[in-house]
Amino acid sequence: MTDVLRRGRASLAFGFLAQGATFALLVTRIPAIQVRYGVSDALLPVFLAAVPVLAGVGSVTTEQLVKRVRPSRLLRWSQPVVLLALLGVGAGRNMAELAVALAAFGLAVGALDASMNMLGVSLQRTYGRSIMLGFHAAYSLGGIVGASLAWVGAHWHLALWASYLPVVAVLLPATVLGSRWYVDGSAPGPDAPEAEAGPVVFRLLLPLCLVMTFAYIGDSTVSNWSAKYLQDTLGSSEQLATVPYNVCMITTLLGRSIGDLGVRRFGAVAVVRLGALVAALGFAVVAGAPGAWVGMLGFTLLGLGLCVLVPQTFAAAGRLFPGASDTAVARLNIFNYVGFLIGSPLVGALGDTWNYRGAMLVPMVLVLVTLVYARSFAAQRDRYGGGHERPSTADVGRGGNGL
Repeated sequence: MTDVLRRGRASLAFGFLAQGATFALLVTRIPAIQVRYGVSDALLPVFLAAVPVLAGVGSVTTEQLVKRVRPSRLLRWSQPVVLLALLGVGAGRNMAELAVALAAFGLAVGALDASMNMLGVSLQRTYGRSIMLGFHAAYSLGGIVGASLAWVGAHWHLALWASYLPVVAVLLPATVLGSRWYVDGSAPGPDAPEAEAGPVVFRLLLPLCLVMTFAYIGDSTVSNWSAKYLQDTLGSSEQLATVPYNVCMITTLLGRSIGDLGVRRFGAVAVVRLGALVAALGFAVVAGAPGAWVGMLGFTLLGLGLCVLVPQTFAAAGRLFPGASDTAVARLNIFNYVGFLIGSPLVGALGDTWNYRGAMLVPMVLVLVTLVYARSFAAQRDRYGGGHERPSTADVGRGGNGL
């Protein structure tokens, strides 16, 4: 069964990587998408907001579906839809087709994010030590690959569909093949809380929901506005404007690669507090940057700080509700999109009515508020053992290796 777990962990990590590349290819080419379809600056926030709204619908639907369908199967079928929707964004010919492609992307990505993190949380519980940051490190690596490919597309002035098609052609069959080894993790214990805990679950989950919201307000500011901020406010070229997201992903990868060790050594509370402080410093540098290169230093710090917040929030939810982790993750994942829904229009509106430098201070303050809720990460199993997997990994529950 140890081999089953290792294959399940590796295949899930590849799924995270594929999603990171897909998302990066979408968000780093927002200026090119805007030009291709003639989307005005006033209308752009509407399109950016529609995706997380529909993703929230997808996450809510996933919470209900996992009562009858394994999370591994939902992930297996949602990931190809996300990839095809990305290709649709690049190949569309008018704004209506763009709207349809983005709607499909949003609905599918909600199911994908929820089911992917459900598998990660349940595998972490089965392993008995912190591994969640490693999955999100794979997502960051995918983001680096996707942002690099976006840079190549911008550099060579490739059509969007020409940038997206080779990626989809590679990742689509690879993710379908890899999904054969997904593992749904261990079954909940007999003393675990019931999924139907209702208000009790939400009351305990609320601090984590707020942290998730603040983290994704910060993250959406980077993903949706970094290219436009660098190009319009700091005067960079279109080619250079694709770099901040990539730089942020590099430092995110670095932080997440060593983050699990930090959690095992110092505990989640200390790691979350440090991340919030570094992210706030990054926003301050971005807001005050005199030019593009200093701005990129700020985005570097942002990646290093924000990288630990989201994985640790999902992990904390899994520890709080070991018998209802799928439900907790699906509900918590909604606040991922709440953050995107608030962050993207908020920064855009403040940038238009005030200025984009001032707009960067708002996510800085919200990230600092995370410090107030850091103790919520100090669950009973806050510190994982640093040794090997637990011998009780024989009960891996529902291995997701059938179609």
